[in-house]
Parts: sequence; structure tokens; C-alpha cells
Amino acid sequence: MRVDKFLHQMNVGTRNQITQLIKKGRVTLNAQRVRTGKTQLNPGQDLVKLGEQEIKYQVHYYYVLNKPMGVISASTDTHQKTVMDLFNKSDYRSDLFPVGRLDKDTEGLLLITNDGDLAHKLLSPAHHIKKTYEATVTGKLDESVITKFAEGILLKDGTQLYPAKLEILNYNKMDDTTNIHVQIQEGKYHQVRRMFGAVGQKVIHLQRIKMGTLAIDEGLLPGNYRELTQTEVDDLLRLTE
Repeated sequence: MRVDKFLHQMNVGTRNQITQLIKKGRVTLNAQRVRTGKTQLNPGQDLVKLGEQEIKYQVHYYYVLNKPMGVISASTDTHQKTVMDLFNKSDYRSDLFPVGRLDKDTEGLLLITNDGDLAHKLLSPAHHIKKTYEATVTGKLDESVITKFAEGILLKDGTQLYPAKLEILNYNKMDDTTNIHVQIQEGKYHQVRRMFGAVGQKVIHLQRIKMGTLAIDEGLLPGNYRELTQTEVDDLLRLTE
């Protein structure tokens, strides 16, 4: 691979910026100054440095984002703010995308990556990847609703859903609402909201807290993100094998 292409893929800068860095002697390959961007290297084997900083070769990138409400789950949009607009310039890559989607008025865990194969497997119904949501819904729920969810909710449009696990956390008598956890293995349009609508209730607040083995950090505030650890990546890869 050409050294200028390598540096561009590693998000060092624009092609023009990289050309200037090379001209200024800032880039070295195996301790030798690089004099032209056409210089060839073996990614992952040769040592590339920008000044004193080693530029490590990386193909796939993985981030967990705590999506805030009011932001759409898309890579780009000409009219609305997207989850990719929340990224710092130093982390942003044009090949990053959100895995699946959360509704504009839903917050919580969203995986951002450029690993298309993993994304496809996580979203494929064949893998039955479980997603857990925390929500506040209207009314006082009882065991009958838990049973209906466990049997598989029939939506108002006739769609039969897979069984889901509903856990009632507590009932708020003052405002007649119930806090719950619900675990589903599908990702249909507005699914959680439609499920509660099918039992005569409305979702007031909805947050995804877990997807497969990946859970949202308690200290990760809405609008913030962090890179996944290698252990978290490995767990997701094993989950989709």
C-alpha cells in the first residue's frame, strides 16, 4: 500500500495535508524519512510514524454511543442532526455508520462501526440478538401483560412478534405509570411502542440499555461515545459466530 493512502485511511488528514506532512519530513517508515507518498509499505508490519507518534494500522472501528433524543440514526441527512454529527473530527470517518436504528424520540445504546459483516449479523433475525430497553409506560401492568409478551404480541396490524421478556420494575401511583425492562429479539419499526400499544398502554420514555453482550455505561451521558474495548469487540464477534 502507498504510504499516503495508508495515512489517509488511518484518518491522519486530507490527501493535501498528508502530502504537506511528507514534504516537511514529518513521516518516517521504519525510521527512514519518507520522501514521496508513493513509497510502498506493508500495513501491520512496517513501522510508520508521524513525528514521534506511531500510526497503527486498523481496519475496523467500533464505538458505543449514548444516542440522545432529537437526533436521527443515520450517517448523513441534509435537514436533521444525525448521530454522526456527534463525533469529534479526530474520530469521524466517512465509512462509519450506525448499526440499526433508534427512533428520533428514543435514546440509548447505539453501536457505530465500519464493520459491515458484523453489523449484518447483529441485525439478522437468524441470529436472534437480544436488545434490552428500559421504559416508562402508562398504567399499572400486571402478570397478564408479562404473559402476553412471553407468548408473542400480536400487533394491531396483524404482525405476530417473537416472544419477549417483560420485567416490571415498579409502579408509580402518583402519575399512574410503570417502569419496566423489556427484552426483544427483533427490530421492527417502533416495535416497543407498538407492543405496549397492543395492550392498551403508551410509552412515555424509552431507552435502549443493552444489545447482545454490549451494555450502555452508566457514566456515558447522552450525546457522548467511546471506543469499544477489544474484549467487547471479541464478545460481539463470538455472539454472531
